[in-house]
Amino acid sequence: MKRRNFIKKASVTGLGIVAVSSSFMSCDEVKSSEKKVVASKLNPIRPLVIATWNTSLAVETAAKVLEKGGSALDAVEQGCRIEEGNEKNHTVGKGGLPDREGNVTLDACIMDEKGNYGAVLGVKNIVHVISVARKVMEDTPHVMLIGEGAEQFAVSKGFKRETLLTEASKKAWEKWKIKSKYKPIINIENHDTIGMLAIDKKGNISAACTTSGLAYKMAGRVGDSPIIGGGLFVDNEVGGAAATGLGEEVLKTVGSFLIVELMRQGKSPQEACEEAIGRIVNKPGKDYTNFQVGYIAVNKQGETGTYSIQEWFNYNLFKEGINTNIKSDYFNKV
Repeated sequence: MKRRNFIKKASVTGLGIVAVSSSFMSCDEVKSSEKKVVASKLNPIRPLVIATWNTSLAVETAAKVLEKGGSALDAVEQGCRIEEGNEKNHTVGKGGLPDREGNVTLDACIMDEKGNYGAVLGVKNIVHVISVARKVMEDTPHVMLIGEGAEQFAVSKGFKRETLLTEASKKAWEKWKIKSKYKPIINIENHDTIGMLAIDKKGNISAACTTSGLAYKMAGRVGDSPIIGGGLFVDNEVGGAAATGLGEEVLKTVGSFLIVELMRQGKSPQEACEEAIGRIVNKPGKDYTNFQVGYIAVNKQGETGTYSIQEWFNYNLFKEGINTNIKSDYFNKV
């Protein structure tokens, strides 16, 4: 037998022996692993709600919708409306901090289990923009409306105009104007307040995000919050993700879409969130010490993950009947 043929046959035979012996040697491990996967699929955690920051009442509201058999879409809309109406929350809805010109403009988006999406950007005088975003999704052939057009559409759907700039936000803006220094405070002025993910009793996933954007931003600025793949993304076969923090950095890496795709490839929600933060902080020359980005994620089985660049990002989680505020793990521990 020629040497070449002998080596070739020996190699194939060897590989076969290794494969067979490996399968026998790892039989118990494989069975154990299969049991875990089957158990996870047979017993997914639902209903479930997870939202950025300390938004306990919003999450509680969404959870009540789910516990009564409501849809994940209804849950995230109703949950986000709580923060939009909370005047003490200065980064969303009524009472949000204005742009440099003193105008409060709101952004929001929503996505359902079918992949439908609606968004509004730069809206004045309308409090519950998350509901307007849903109307865009359900009642128009479009996915996004901006500015005056979005406001007019909202009014045509029965939403009432009202002043969004409260006395507290106005005083804060007037104080800022004295120096007009633009350096948002990490965890306070440079996050989108609430991104929310929910799984209903049927196992369907929806997401919503609503914000007044960066405090004292340039007029016309829009961040990641209302942009699909940035502020949030849902694939009902895989899971969902939502972002918070400096929107410009989230958009550069299409962070929420990235997390869902990483979960599709087999990563856990936690691994996917950590990878998405890594895509930001590992860019050459990137100084990540002066801004915050945080992510939340959930997969189809109800496993969750969270991660941020800086300390003190936190989130609320409703799981197995309990609503808890939890501090997230983070990257910059130096």
